[in-house]
Amino acid sequence: MTKYVINGGKRLNGEVTISGAKNAAVAIVPAALLVDGPCRIENVPKIIDVTLQLEILRELGVSVRLVNATTVELSGECNQDKDKIPYDLMRKIRASYYLIGALLGKYHKAEVTMPGGCNFGGVRPIDQHIKGFEALGAKISIREGGYIHAEAPNGLKGAHIYFDVVSVGATINIMLAAVLAEGMTIIENAAKEPHIVDLANFLNAMGADVKGAGTDVIKIRGVKKMHGGTYSIIPDQIEAGTFMAAVAACGGQALIKNVIPKHLECITNKLTEMGVEVTEYDDAVLVTRTGKLSKTNIKTMPYPGFPTDMQPQMTTALCLAEGTSIITEGVWDNRYRYTEDLIRMGANIHVEGKVAVVEGVSELKAAPVRAYDLRAGAAMVIAGLAAKGTTMVEQVTNIERGYENLVEKFVGLGADMYRSEIPDSSSPMPNAK
Repeated sequence: MTKYVINGGKRLNGEVTISGAKNAAVAIVPAALLVDGPCRIENVPKIIDVTLQLEILRELGVSVRLVNATTVELSGECNQDKDKIPYDLMRKIRASYYLIGALLGKYHKAEVTMPGGCNFGGVRPIDQHIKGFEALGAKISIREGGYIHAEAPNGLKGAHIYFDVVSVGATINIMLAAVLAEGMTIIENAAKEPHIVDLANFLNAMGADVKGAGTDVIKIRGVKKMHGGTYSIIPDQIEAGTFMAAVAACGGQALIKNVIPKHLECITNKLTEMGVEVTEYDDAVLVTRTGKLSKTNIKTMPYPGFPTDMQPQMTTALCLAEGTSIITEGVWDNRYRYTEDLIRMGANIHVEGKVAVVEGVSELKAAPVRAYDLRAGAAMVIAGLAAKGTTMVEQVTNIERGYENLVEKFVGLGADMYRSEIPDSSSPMPNAK
């Protein structure tokens, strides 16, 4: 078992370079199945979720070649008799369901397990995905063992699809299925996140005809085939925001490089309200916090609103702000499990449904904590960096699903932390005093 050991209380200073976007990569990698010929993808983050996806593609018979640390070359052809993917791989990753859209679009059939990944206290519904696939002419059934079976023997036909709720996953999946469908597909109430735009740009670079990505109406005119090519993934908005929130919580000054400042505007605006200085450059932001943090209110919403994936990190920083902050989770039903550990570290948080009321405290104190999910794990790292004493973070595999070299990057900013390998037979984590 791996833990992060963090000796907190140090200011963060220096430079950090942001990796490729996790949420874009996990959509673009399976999209390579749609392409005829070799497809080279650059700026691929070295994270567990992408590694699992590449393993799944190998299981499907796809040729996967690592060109260098951040570049992978894929052949889009897979063995169609391997459309049922091993359960033990699929259950570990939420983005496994993007394989439905890609396989259905290319081969008109797919069998994929229900999505895994982070658990926020409820299921991840795929009803909007199914609605879209059925509108395109596919037949969907849930089979024994939790497999989703999708089939369109006569091929997919373009359709007009209106999502009842904004869904990033459903938008991506229908885009993947529709690019090779016959005729025009119109998606209304589509998600507008940067990684939706990045996926559309990738598909278009490979010969697709996708218009309107980044707005709430996406139009896809199906093409007969897509060709190979080279594409570079955008920088990770959430990783950049995580380091921005860490500087806010710990104090100091950090130049965060390889970012698209426009993608960070909602995060920058909230940090500015909190008394953090953010200076934008062409492809970097300089984040400085010298004085005390001020309270603010945050409500997570679909892009261009404040991202739900930044809620735990910002809530952690607001634990150290003067006054009362109110956090409203507008995307997931329950994403506050991590606050139990923040309270053990001395935070003053009261959660009622989707609302968390945070009364700022002067300091956090070290305690053993867990990374209950990907972004909650990042929040625990920030809390440990800001706290007095030595914090141990367990279940760090959840963190490494979406952050590349997080420990090394924080150490580069002056943090005192390291990974510790502890035998699984070690005693249970003690309760904080």
